[in-house]
Formats: sequence, structure tokens, C-alpha cells
Amino acid sequence: MLSVIQLVTHAAVSVDDVVIGSIQKGIMALVGIDKVDTEKDADKLFNKIINYRIFPDEHGKMNLSLKAVRGGLLLVPQFTLVAETAKGTRPGFSTGMPPQEGKQLFEYLIEHAKKQNDVSIANGCFGAYMQVNLCNDGPVTFILQV
Repeated sequence: MLSVIQLVTHAAVSVDDVVIGSIQKGIMALVGIDKVDTEKDADKLFNKIINYRIFPDEHGKMNLSLKAVRGGLLLVPQFTLVAETAKGTRPGFSTGMPPQEGKQLFEYLIEHAKKQNDVSIANGCFGAYMQVNLCNDGPVTFILQV
């Protein structure tokens, strides 16, 4: 399981010009799911995201987690993250989880996240054509893999 996380001042995801999820200060996480990923991987990824220390402390050092600052988390499914890009000029998607299974695992991730009550959770829609608007703060961007 792979995620690109960005520290944001605000972020929102829309489908058909309707905002379906938004946060203020927090992390926007694009989530890619490989065909070998499991619920255990989703749990690990969520815990890594909310505990990853990328928010500035009182001295401006990246020392605080999303959990510590009680920020928002916007989870957005993005199958293109797991694309094979090493060869040629067209991405391959054979390593990605099939859509139905991927949707189930992404929905598991959302439910697991909401049960934790550590941060406010918003999300995109698996399989939908989405528009994501955000203000990357810093900019601060990391790739997390479990």
C-alpha cells in the first residue's frame, strides 16, 4: 500500500462539481492499493499517516504528528500511484488491486480511520472521476509505503 501525503492548509475533493469531502489544516493522502495489500496494510498505513511527524513545533521543526495537532485527514483513492512506470512511455496497471477488491479495502481504510477518533476524516470516492483542490503547506510532501 502506497500513499503520497501532503501537509495542507485546506483540501477538498469533488465529484461532478459537488464537494464530497473537505478538511482544513491537516494531511491530504492519495492512496494506491496493490493486489497484494491487506487490511493489516491499511491499518499500518493509517497509523503511519497520523503519527508521521511533519507538522512544525513551536521552534519550526517537523516534530508534531497529525494526531498531535488534531488536524484533518482527507483520504483519496488513486490507482495510478501503483502504476508500473519503469519501462516505455505508457503506464501499466497490472500490479494494482482489481476494482471491486480495491474498493472494499479503501472502504475498510475509511471505516478503520473513523473508528479511531484521533482526527477528523473525509474521503474521496473509489472509482469516481474526482477533482482535488488543495493548498500544499510548505510545500511538504512525502511518499509512505507499508
